[in-house]
Amino acid sequence: MIAACPNLYMRMANYDVVMGPGQANGLAAVGLAFKRALVSQLHPKMLLALLLPFFIALLGAIILLWFFWDPLTGWLETQALDWQILNSIDQWMLAVGLFSLKLYLVPLLAVAILLPLSGILGLVIAAVFVMPIVLRHIEKREYPGLVRKGQYSTTYGAWNAVWVGILFSLGWLITMPLWLIPPLPVLLPIFWWSFAFTRMLRVDAVIEHANPGERKWIWRRYNRQYWLIGLCMALINLFPPAWLVLPVFSALVFAHFSLEALRRLRQHSPSPAAATIVSEREDL
Repeated sequence: MIAACPNLYMRMANYDVVMGPGQANGLAAVGLAFKRALVSQLHPKMLLALLLPFFIALLGAIILLWFFWDPLTGWLETQALDWQILNSIDQWMLAVGLFSLKLYLVPLLAVAILLPLSGILGLVIAAVFVMPIVLRHIEKREYPGLVRKGQYSTTYGAWNAVWVGILFSLGWLITMPLWLIPPLPVLLPIFWWSFAFTRMLRVDAVIEHANPGERKWIWRRYNRQYWLIGLCMALINLFPPAWLVLPVFSALVFAHFSLEALRRLRQHSPSPAAATIVSEREDL
């Protein structure tokens, strides 16, 4: 296939040289996406879009706390009786006149379990329902003429959001015992939220516009940049006030980055088959 299209292959092989480091490449592309997302977020339509994931996450938190708080705290208290180290520390603290560690640890563990589950629900809602609103908003204003060539975007995006949400929830719960080992209480949440933001939003940001070959090439070519954006979002997520805007703002950042990458890819490829050719070349 490559031999049949030598000119096309050469143009795509030199893609990074043509693009240049200051365009859709490296930190400059990530910074540009954040800048554009901040401007877009201040639009009244995007400010209104903040309400949907926020209320869904809030409703999810209320439901989880209402139905699972007592069973979860009861189970944690039962499990805590078997933690010899915890029992020893708790007895020592009571003996010296301090508070009971179990009295505060069990509720904190319950919150650390239930609130992230509510947060990932809000991110799933943002990926499935808010991202289409975001894409329609920014494509008319900043990416006119970028033709939609995605196939089965709704089904693919929903399935991706579901499996990422499930894997995040399971991974979060399974690795929680490792929080007893410093500095994992900080690193593990950052890792799991980076995973959730990256693997969920990079798909929904481009799947409606890019064909399979284009999106495969973009995900491979900009894998590091996507993870960098996800890491930035995970770090911002450490500050509770950001939870109100993060679902929509993160969708805007990923959308701007992905659509800009797709636009430049099409500008420097003479046919839709170009991305597929590059993908095949990278597999060799």
